[in-house]
Amino acid sequence: MRGLEGNMQAEPRVFAHDAVPVTPSNTVNIPNTEDRGCCIYVGDVSGGTDIKVKMESGNDVTFKGVSAGTFLPILVIRVFDSDTTVTEIIALY
Repeated sequence: MRGLEGNMQAEPRVFAHDAVPVTPSNTVNIPNTEDRGCCIYVGDVSGGTDIKVKMESGNDVTFKGVSAGTFLPILVIRVFDSDTTVTEIIALY
């Protein structure tokens, strides 16, 4: 299982140094998440308030009731197209 390892346990990243828009996909991971997942920002919930992600650990989970302007402090490698109704998603590294 992936997660914080070695010195990263004592020094988890708190602030992002890069951000890219996310295109939800049922098959393609977010770029640059091979070694470490990214946090998520949700900009728009006018189409619904759910986001389904694949966590860094490999588990799939759906977060329900997400608000616009929310930062999700989770490490994900994919945002699924199916079951995701939020838009304007940004990956934070």
